[in-house]
Amino acid sequence: MARPSIFVKVPRERIGALIGPDGRMKETVEKQLSVELQIDSQTGNVTITLSLTAEDPSVLFRAKEVITAIGRGFSPERASRLLQDDDTVLVVIDLRNIVGRSQSDIKRLKGRIIGKEGKTRRIIEELTDASVSVHGHTISIIGDMDQAEAAREAIKMFIKGSQHRTVYRFLHKKRRDLKKKQMELWKPRAPL
Repeated sequence: MARPSIFVKVPRERIGALIGPDGRMKETVEKQLSVELQIDSQTGNVTITLSLTAEDPSVLFRAKEVITAIGRGFSPERASRLLQDDDTVLVVIDLRNIVGRSQSDIKRLKGRIIGKEGKTRRIIEELTDASVSVHGHTISIIGDMDQAEAAREAIKMFIKGSQHRTVYRFLHKKRRDLKKKQMELWKPRAPL
């Protein structure tokens, strides 16, 4: 009986990051998720197959997320965040869907989101606790649902042309809301 598998295409320049030094990243993904990775370094094609010991077939989708994250420019360490917590998600925004194939428009938007010397991207990451990668024609986010949504909303504001100060104000408010929500989770409940 054939084992379930899925396919991912990774940019060739990111294959080395996916495999990692001495194959450690590939090995980590295979071991933690009970999958087998077949990587074609010439084409960038990656086949993820469920291992014989796997109990849950949904690990294929988690492995696909990790591999996609590395392919979209995240370091293996940052992409590993997807392995550590089931509540962590990957969001990929394809700028071609927003501005078409115009390379100058894509470059301009990437510049707005990265900011001078990476300042804007760093502020988004600090205020949302999400990780942001700008690579090729995509902007990708790793974080829990609330973090990823706040970062995605800020990035959409930049794409629509909002001023930096407006987006920063939004992010500071979101950060306060997220902290407040976290504190409410730890509030002791009244006895029954």
